[in-house]
Amino acid sequence: MTKENFTEILKKLGVSKKEFAEICKISYMTVNNWNDDNRPIPDWVEPFLFYYEKGKTLDELLSIIKKYEKPI
Repeated sequence: MTKENFTEILKKLGVSKKEFAEICKISYMTVNNWNDDNRPIPDWVEPFLFYYEKGKTLDELLSIIKKYEKPI
């Protein structure tokens, strides 16, 4: 994953680098220092973002479904 790709995905998800760092419980400086040369983005970041997006989408879907549930 390139830094440009990482930044685009965060933007699409509406998550800043600082928020990403907080979610992952890592230093913002660490995230900010990732680059394409000597400090590549770790391999775990890409699948993490995939599942984060999937979870966010599922939460939105469940919210829509709940809106149309019949009261018992």
